[in-house]
Amino acid sequence: MNNALPAPARTRGRPRGNPPTRESIVSAARSLFLEHGYRSTTLRAVAGAVGVDPALIVYHFGSKKGLFADVMQFQCANALARDEVLGGDPATLPDRLIDAVTGLWEDADFQQLTTQGDEAAEVIREYLERELLARLVEFLGGRDATARATAVVTILGGLIYTRYLNPLPTPAALTPSEIRHSLTPALRAVLAPRLCAAAHATADRRGSPTSGGGAVRRGGFTADGRRRAAARGQDE
Repeated sequence: MNNALPAPARTRGRPRGNPPTRESIVSAARSLFLEHGYRSTTLRAVAGAVGVDPALIVYHFGSKKGLFADVMQFQCANALARDEVLGGDPATLPDRLIDAVTGLWEDADFQQLTTQGDEAAEVIREYLERELLARLVEFLGGRDATARATAVVTILGGLIYTRYLNPLPTPAALTPSEIRHSLTPALRAVLAPRLCAAAHATADRRGSPTSGGGAVRRGGFTADGRRRAAARGQDE
């Protein structure tokens, strides 16, 4: 007779106990991506570096691509969404945004990560659209916040592309200080609150020579004035 107790069944889902945090996995993965590149880094290698089962990484990140996205977005979030960038004086926001972008992209390790294929470019696009744009809209507030935030992201995306991803000679030759000097006025312009289109239309109608707000003047006389002058001539 076998009195041995049956082995407990393995449960699916999140492992019990106190497994390493996501941050620990992201940190280990970042080191391996920098050392071996995206293609040569495996989930098994990351799991071995942290001392966990690869299934835990799949549970948290879904795939190696998802893990790499977290590595990239972690650095982007630290640089572009810190309280001192999107939580300070709105008047100096353009300077802080330029400094944050150049500070992030001038970092040698981050530049190395961005060269690791289409995965890096996709992560950057997603971050600009889903994270930075949304945070800017919330920070700016108002009915035109989305339009203003979209203009900001467009300028910053152009800077990233022409200076770092596909460098053009002139932008690539500028110092971070020169970039700030060149682009801050443009950012300041698009960040300024915009007048409501209806207000513009109303002002245009009031000032229009053909609007109902006043008679048409020709040669210094209104149409009504000419009719009255003609009537007086007939009476005479």
